[in-house]
Formats: sequence, C-alpha cells, structure tokens
Amino acid sequence: MSTEQTQAPGDARAALIALRAEVGKAVVGNDAAVTGLILALLCRGHVLLEGVPGVAKTLLVRALAASLELKTTRVQFTPDLMPGDVTGSIVYDAHSGEFSFREGPVFTNLMLADEINRTPPKTQSSLLEAMEERQVSIEGRPRPLPDPFVVVATQNPVEYEGTYPLPEAQLDRFLLKLTMPAPSREDEVGILWRHAQGFNPRDLAAAGVRPVAGAAELVAARQAVARVTVGPEVIGYVVDLCRATRELPAVRLGVSPRGATALLAVTRAWAWLAGRDYATPDDVKALARPALRHRLDVRPEAELEGVTSDGVLDRVLASVPVPR
Repeated sequence: MSTEQTQAPGDARAALIALRAEVGKAVVGNDAAVTGLILALLCRGHVLLEGVPGVAKTLLVRALAASLELKTTRVQFTPDLMPGDVTGSIVYDAHSGEFSFREGPVFTNLMLADEINRTPPKTQSSLLEAMEERQVSIEGRPRPLPDPFVVVATQNPVEYEGTYPLPEAQLDRFLLKLTMPAPSREDEVGILWRHAQGFNPRDLAAAGVRPVAGAAELVAARQAVARVTVGPEVIGYVVDLCRATRELPAVRLGVSPRGATALLAVTRAWAWLAGRDYATPDDVKALARPALRHRLDVRPEAELEGVTSDGVLDRVLASVPVPR
C-alpha cells in the first residue's frame, strides 16, 4: 500500500486485487461477493448484501474494512434507531453555551448498515440523501460526506417478522445486490478447520488482515475505469436488456434508466479489473444479475408461481440477442 497521492493504474489494480487475498484470510469462499464490493468501491456505489444468518455477511464487510486504509463505522439497525443516530444532530454544549453539530456514523468512508430492514422507514430514509447526494442536511444546512463514501447494508431474506422491507426508491439507490449462499462442503470444512486452529472472527488483526489499499489507489483506479471504452454495441445491449425487463407480464416494474447506467458503470469497472481498457457484451452478461435483480418488482401472483428476479433475468439474458 502506498501513501502517495497518485498511483499508477497497474499498481492500483494490483492493490485492489490484493484485497481479495486479505479478505480471504478471514472469509472462506464468497469470491463473487468480495469482487462485487470492490466494484462498488470503484463505482462509488452502495451494496445490499443479502444472506441467511451465519454466512459471514458482517465478517466479510469487517474484513474488507480492515483491508482498506479508510475510516469505517458500523451501525446496527434496530426498531428504536432514530434518524439522528445515523446522520448526527445539533447538541447543546453546556461549557460554551452554544449549539453545535455532532456528526453521526454516516460521516465515514465505509459504513456497514447491519440488518437495515430492522429499522422503520423513517430511519431508512435518512440514508437516502446520504446515499444519493453524498451529504446530509441538518437544520436546512447541507453537510458533505467524506469521499469515498460507500454504504454496505445487510439484510436477512428469511425472517420477515418485525422487519420493514426497503421501498423500491431506496432499493434503486444500491448499485449492486449481492447474495451470499451457504458455503459448499469444502468451504465449510475450511471454516471449521480455521476455527480449530484458533481463528477468532472478532480479532482480524490476529488473523493477519492488514490494509493493502487506500484512498490513493481508489482515486487512481477510478480515473483508469473512466478511460475504459464502451462501444455502441455494448451500450445498445445494456439498453435492450433493461427494456426487455419492462415488457414481461410477470414484472410489475422493470429496470429504470438509472439501473441501466449502474449496469454500464460496473461493466466498465469489471473490464478494468480484468486488465482490459474496453468492455464487451460478456462483461454486461456477467454483471446483469447483481446490478439489476433488486430493481425488478415481480408481480405477487407470479411470485406464487415461483418466479424470481434472477429467473426473470435469466430469461431476458437468454432472449436478448448478444452483439458480436
């Protein structure tokens, strides 16, 4: 890791790829989720991380934070969490006799919003301005957030009692929705083996996780990603995929133009991370599910018949011609 203000693109790519190895010291498997988080950092986007309890969602984000030389905070979203607990609030200083602003945990580079669907919509919406505008407004005064600013929110897909599902408008703010399935038998054996060797998930430093990238690497990487060329056939393919989701009878609400721009952004980042300065239709196909699945609103009657967002996207990817 370098502390220089600017980095060569190749060095920045090597540092970000090294993140995978660092996170791998704490989390076994889930390479796709790790790559998705790196893409989000490159695109200045936010991530919704979904998985059943016990698949290391929180550990993954903590390991990523420990691998980056960035300021990180964690907020456990609970039913009694108030908006001011996230954004900050005006407090009275008895010593000075003046009111002053006390920053909330949102003033950070990497924010872990743990179990975001456990808190009421009023508090969830307090993140909306922060995620979209990268600022919060307190008493009518906008206060900019640090750069980079990325929210990684986790949620449990199986326990709905006492939860508040995120509305479509807020889901659309997330660049990617990543899913973390249960590990394979081989990976699960690896997890238990590490614990048998004394691995403590609460002490990542003891596991050897250390910072390997920071703000300078991210700046250089983003500048390099911006130079990745995209041909008209790739742009047309992204548009055709998104438009196709709006025409299916099983879908009440298809992918918005914002979703199309998100897919294009992660496609370019993916191409750069793969060592290329151009994007291909295969890059689009590889990123379509994580970039679009949370932007589809499947009709309830279709869900009763077993239709899922991923199933819809599989159908769209199979039906829309791939430009060659």
